[in-house]
Amino acid sequence: MKDDKVLARYQIDEFKFHCEIDIAMHFMGGKWKTVVLWYLKDGKKRFNELSKHIPNITEKMLSIQLKSLEQDGIIKKEVFNSKPPLKVEYSLTEFGQTIIPLLESLARWGHVVAAEKL
Repeated sequence: MKDDKVLARYQIDEFKFHCEIDIAMHFMGGKWKTVVLWYLKDGKKRFNELSKHIPNITEKMLSIQLKSLEQDGIIKKEVFNSKPPLKVEYSLTEFGQTIIPLLESLARWGHVVAAEKL
C-alpha cells in the first residue's frame, strides 16, 4: 500500500516543505509577487508607483501581495511622518535582494520565449 504522507525535508517557522522549489514558490509563487519584486529590484517605490507599473493588478491585490512579501521578510515598508497624505515606501530587504539574480534569469528566459513567439 502506498504511503500518502508527504515527507517534509525542510521546515521554516510553521511551514513544512518537501523540496527546495517548494520553498522558493512559497516565497515567490503566484501571478503578482515576482512582478512586484521586479519593480522593486531597482529601488524604493511608493504604492502608486507600483500600481502604475502593474496596471492589471487591483489595489486590493497589490496590497495583499505587499503585505505577504513584507511578512515573509522579502520587502520592507517604510512609513514617513509627513503631512497627509501619508508617505509609504516599499523596498527589498537584504534577504529580498538575494532574489534579484533569479528574477533577472526569469526575465532573460521570458525575453527568449517572447522573441521566439513573435
